[in-house]
Amino acid sequence: MNTTPSINYIDWLLSDDDRMLLGAEDGFNERADVVVAADGTNLNTFWEEVQSTIAIRNRDRSRIIDALTFRVTGPLEVITAPTEMDFEEASEYGQPVGARASAGKFSRGFDFKFYDLAIRYTWMFIAEATLSQLRLQHNLALEADTKLMFNKVMQRLFNPLNGQGFSDKNEPLTVFGFYNADGEVPPAYKFTTFAGSHNHYITSGGATVTSVNLNTMATLLEEHGYTLQGGYKLVLWVNKQEADVIQTFRTATGAKFDFVPNPEHYGGAIWVPNNGTYVGGPSGRVPGERGTYGPFHVVEEGYIPAGYMVAIATGGQDNISNPIGLREHSNPAYRGLKVIPGQRSDYPLLDSFYRRGIGTGIRHRGAGAVMQITAAGSYTVPAQYDIS
Repeated sequence: MNTTPSINYIDWLLSDDDRMLLGAEDGFNERADVVVAADGTNLNTFWEEVQSTIAIRNRDRSRIIDALTFRVTGPLEVITAPTEMDFEEASEYGQPVGARASAGKFSRGFDFKFYDLAIRYTWMFIAEATLSQLRLQHNLALEADTKLMFNKVMQRLFNPLNGQGFSDKNEPLTVFGFYNADGEVPPAYKFTTFAGSHNHYITSGGATVTSVNLNTMATLLEEHGYTLQGGYKLVLWVNKQEADVIQTFRTATGAKFDFVPNPEHYGGAIWVPNNGTYVGGPSGRVPGERGTYGPFHVVEEGYIPAGYMVAIATGGQDNISNPIGLREHSNPAYRGLKVIPGQRSDYPLLDSFYRRGIGTGIRHRGAGAVMQITAAGSYTVPAQYDIS
């Protein structure tokens, strides 16, 4: 056995007690290679468990993030909206006018930053810790990752102002919100045209949500082509405060549709027009659904602040039709949540880093709308998701 101490930067930084724990650097205390917790748990085995649960966590993203986002790996995407062509009446001797395709181009930017969290243990803590105590720290780190991703998505969702970021090559780019009257003219859809003042961040005009407010939000999505017939699910996320009011909407009292609490009982045909028959409407269910109103699956969600409603068109989990791009690193090795050893790489449990690289940006500016329930004033960002 080589008992000559290895002289390196890490060894120089460590105290004498640290060297006794890491043993291998100084060629003694070899039993430290099989460190166990107070309950007999092999900590190397626990480290493998940490890695396994990270892999599961990366596959098991929250339902809200999945419904809102799709993955992108670059700082910028260019989308096109093609123009239409028309036939002309043919003449006996003439030549038809030559057609030339054209398209409007729109740039969509996605910001990106790395975030990290360190968990460090002293050797005295590990000597007394049980596996359940170690799992607690790991689970709290996973929860912090979930919160990070969720807050980044929700901040982009609720904030109408476009953000300025920089690409990987330090080229300036714009990170957009939903349509926010910034001057960009949305492409026409069928016979509907728009102006640069078109806005998807609106107010209700009353202190309590009404069925007219829901109809307005449905129109904001459908007039851009985000419809049930187009294959989208339209989801309305609301706080319990608004959900309790929405569930009372009935055609008999002036609403355009009935709120239906158990749509599966009607085979997906759940719109209720004024003649009282069940026709059309969204099919299936979405997680957390409280019922349906018109084209919407109404979902009660505690992460939506009271006094706000969010309407989005979703194509499904991680679908390119979803409105928000969730940017990950172009290098696959840096995507998702990673756990990497810290300086004490021989015993990563003692000093480990949790790291996530993430950014957001809205690609489909017409696929979402946010309404604040207020009797007066203009739209303001909820305090929970304000980044100003």
